[in-house]
Amino acid sequence: MKHSLRYILLAIFASVWTACSHSVSEPQSATSVNQIPDIFPDYVDVTIPTQIAPLRFMLRHAPQEAIVSISIGKEKIVCEASGEKGFLINEKQWNKMLEAAAGKELEVKVYEKKGENWQMYQPFHWYVSPDPIDPYLVYRLIEPGYELWNQMGIYQRSLADFEQTAIISNKLTSHNCVNCHSFPNQDPNQMVMHMRGQGGGTYLFQSGEITKLNGKINEQIPSLVYPSWHPSGDFIAFSTNQTRQAFHLNDDNRIEVFDYASDVFVYDVKNNQVITYPQLFSDQAFETFPHFSPDGKTLYFCSAEAQKMPEDYQKVKYNLCSISFDPSTRTVGNQVDTIYNSKETGKSVSFPRVSPDGKFLVFTLSDYGNFSIWHKEADLYLANLQDGSIMPLEAANSDHVESYHSWSSNSRWLVYSSRRIDGLYTHPHLIHIDAKGKADKPFILPQKNASFYSTFMQSFNIPEFVKGPVEYSTHDIANSTQKEGMKIGIHK
Repeated sequence: MKHSLRYILLAIFASVWTACSHSVSEPQSATSVNQIPDIFPDYVDVTIPTQIAPLRFMLRHAPQEAIVSISIGKEKIVCEASGEKGFLINEKQWNKMLEAAAGKELEVKVYEKKGENWQMYQPFHWYVSPDPIDPYLVYRLIEPGYELWNQMGIYQRSLADFEQTAIISNKLTSHNCVNCHSFPNQDPNQMVMHMRGQGGGTYLFQSGEITKLNGKINEQIPSLVYPSWHPSGDFIAFSTNQTRQAFHLNDDNRIEVFDYASDVFVYDVKNNQVITYPQLFSDQAFETFPHFSPDGKTLYFCSAEAQKMPEDYQKVKYNLCSISFDPSTRTVGNQVDTIYNSKETGKSVSFPRVSPDGKFLVFTLSDYGNFSIWHKEADLYLANLQDGSIMPLEAANSDHVESYHSWSSNSRWLVYSSRRIDGLYTHPHLIHIDAKGKADKPFILPQKNASFYSTFMQSFNIPEFVKGPVEYSTHDIANSTQKEGMKIGIHK
C-alpha cells in the first residue's frame, strides 16, 4: 500500500513537472478561430509588473486537451492544461521571461483539441510595465459571516511567487476578531492593528517592539477604529465608531452596516496622547475614515450630517473633506474644505486614499452610508488633486462591489477589493495607473491553481502594499495579547 501511494504521488509530480516543460510543443497545424478564449480568471489583455507570480488560468469549459504558448521574441513557454489547476506556467521560466519583457508585450496563444483536430483561438497579450510594484501584499482572510466568525487572520503574500504566511491567526488568540491593519509609507516594520474580544486592544508595532494600547479612552472615545499613519510615523489619525448592522428582507444589498455616531481624532504616538478637535469631533456630524496626505500637511476624512439612526440610515451621505494639519504644533486649521459634495450628486464617499506622489486621490462612491463593501453599486472614483477633476475609475469598476483600496509606494499600482467574480467574496485586484491617471485593465492576484477563486471560501479584506515582509513573530504577537493594555492620555 505504501509503495502504491508512493508511485501515485510520483506520477502526480511527474504530470505537474511535464505540464510546462520543453517536451510540450505547439500544434503544427491548427485552425484559427476568430474568438478570444473564454478563460478564468480573466487575464485577457491586462497590464502586469515584472515582479508577479505566473498568471495561471484555465478554460471555463472542460477541454479535451489544451495548450498555451506564451512568447516574446525567441523566448517561449509552452504548457498543457492540467484539469482544474489550469495551465501551470513554470515559475522559473516565467521569471526569466519577465526579466526581459519590461516595457514590452507577451503574446498568449491558446490551443484546444476537438476530436482529432486542433484549433487556435485569437491571441491576446500581457503588457509588462516597467513600473515596479511593492513586493508584498498584506490582507485579512475572513469567512463571509455576518455576526459570528470562526477563523480569521492577517496574512502576507509575496507577489513574485505564491508564498503566503500568517502575521497573526486568531487560532492563537482564542478565535477573536483581528482587523484594521495599517502601515506608514508601506513600511513593514511599523504597523497598527486591532483586536476585539479576548485580548482586545490596539497594537502598535515599532522598532521590533509590540505595544498593546487600551483602546477605550473614555465614554466619548470607546474605541480606536479606522487608522491612518502620519508619514512621519509620529501620529495616527483614528475614528471612533458606534457601528451596528441589520439585514434586508428584500434588497440587492442583503446587509446594512451603519454608524450611530462617529468622530475623528489624532493619536500622538511619542507622547501617548489623544488630541481631539471640534472641527472633527461634533454631535452634528458623522466623521470617519481619516487619511493623512503624503506630505503630512492635510488630513482627509468623510463627513455626513448626523441623522436619526437607524430610521434614516439611507439619508446618511458622506462628503469628502480635508483640513490642514501642523505636526509641529499638533493642530488643525479652522477651515474644512469639501472636495466632493454629496448634496450635488446624491452619492456617498468612503475610503479616501491619496497616491504617495500627491497627485491623485481614489475613493469609493455608493448610494448612501460608508460601509460600501455591502453595496453592490459601489465603484471607485479618481480625483486629480492638481486640477480638481473627479472621474469614475472605469477600468477598475464592474457590476459588483469595488471597495477598499490602497496605493503602491511609487503611485503606479493600486490594489482594491472587488466582488466581480461571484458577488459574494471580496478578492484583491491589481491595476496599473500611469502618471497622468490613465488606468489599464486590472488583474486578480494570481494563485497556484486557476480554479482557486471558484472554490476558496474566505474573503480578502483590507489589502495593503508593503515594501517587504512583516517579520514580527506570530507567537510574540499572540503573547502580547495576554498583557494589560497601556492607558492612553488625553491632551487638554
